[in-house]
Amino acid sequence: MGDLVILDGGMSRELVRLGAELKQPEWSALALIDSPAIVRQVHADFIAAGADVVTTNSYALVPFHIGEERFATQGASLIALSGRLAREAADAAGRPVKVAGGLPPIFGSYEPENFDASRVQDYLSVLVENLDPFVDVWLGETLSLIAEGEAVRVAVAGTGKPFWISFTLADDAAQVAGAKPKLRSGEAVADAAAWAAGSGAAALLFNCARPEVMEAAVRVASDVFRDKGVSLAIGVYANAFESDTDESAANEGLHDTRKDLTSDVYSRFACNWAEAGASMIGGCCGIGAEHIHQLAGALKAR
Repeated sequence: MGDLVILDGGMSRELVRLGAELKQPEWSALALIDSPAIVRQVHADFIAAGADVVTTNSYALVPFHIGEERFATQGASLIALSGRLAREAADAAGRPVKVAGGLPPIFGSYEPENFDASRVQDYLSVLVENLDPFVDVWLGETLSLIAEGEAVRVAVAGTGKPFWISFTLADDAAQVAGAKPKLRSGEAVADAAAWAAGSGAAALLFNCARPEVMEAAVRVASDVFRDKGVSLAIGVYANAFESDTDESAANEGLHDTRKDLTSDVYSRFACNWAEAGASMIGGCCGIGAEHIHQLAGALKAR
């Protein structure tokens, strides 16, 4: 395992905690329009909690959330703003903190059936062009199928910056009970890891799924990379959704979060992921600054 990297946590609930409004369809993009100072404060809070990487608040800056017309007229400026706010927080940290340029699933979270290869670069290119001045690394995240990862690879190829790919996992009862790990598309994690091994990605991560399904995916990826003789970092940032979300989109509403997933419990999951081979660990939806502070301390004390 390489050097440990602490990632940040979920943006949306931290925005709400600090007083920003979230509503559909704009979701977290609304904070960039109405309260950008709060976006920057969320980044700063995660850094203070121990994060070595903050991800731009660009997840909802797609037509799926802000509409085609607003994307065409305001998309570029909002995307640049998300990059600038993250960069300012990172540069003010007093220690090295990287900014990851968040590249979301363009056609909807958890909706691999909506992926359109003929149109995806029209939107990814706008994200990449306007985030590029501010970011150190690219992060394609919450991707439900391998083709979405390939689209990110193509989109960032000309930037000269490293890229990370993060897939979201199926996390229904069967998966929690130990079924072979798979993406929400149904594709096997082993196949996703094999793709990542030859893609040029610097890291393969798993995010926005229940913490109970993450360790198995890490172990499968570790086995694939070992068999192929490649050295890729593996990362995890799970969500705190109360139940499996395969039947509803990730941003359909403000999902209930688990009361049992305290910062201490989550940090124990994090230590298990590290034991399994993960070297990049943080949180997704519902995992806040307190969780990141706790897991950073626990992991660095190992």
